[in-house]
Amino acid sequence: MTQTPRMGSNRPYLLRALNEWINDNGMTPYLLVDAAHDDVQVPAASVKEGRVVLNIAPRAVARLAIDNQGVSFNARFGGVSQSVYVPVGAVLAIYAQETGQGMMLPDDGADVEEGDDGSPEPPSGPDGGGEPPKRSHLRVVK
Repeated sequence: MTQTPRMGSNRPYLLRALNEWINDNGMTPYLLVDAAHDDVQVPAASVKEGRVVLNIAPRAVARLAIDNQGVSFNARFGGVSQSVYVPVGAVLAIYAQETGQGMMLPDDGADVEEGDDGSPEPPSGPDGGGEPPKRSHLRVVK
């Protein structure tokens, strides 16, 4: 059986694109983050009900980097400069503070556990076995 190649996460690409779009429109990009996610490094005082909202506008942060693993920057919290790191999988949404326009990020399976050969484990079906992939509903139009 040939395995279908697995694409990497689309989340960092969506984050970068939406951040650019929000900034280009003169708005303030905010991230909604699951603060309970592994490796999240945010000031504990900023966490409310397991979540934190972060302003990532250029005027609010220094050295913003959105790479394929996470979002990192320096910002002032209560007048004290702190380093922030958020794994891409912990970002729940990115939106413009002024309008609320943006996107809840889809779960793209980026945190799927890998099998012994390095390939992702298939999701378990109700009977405990992996389900065969469904055929796409898309078709070529000429």
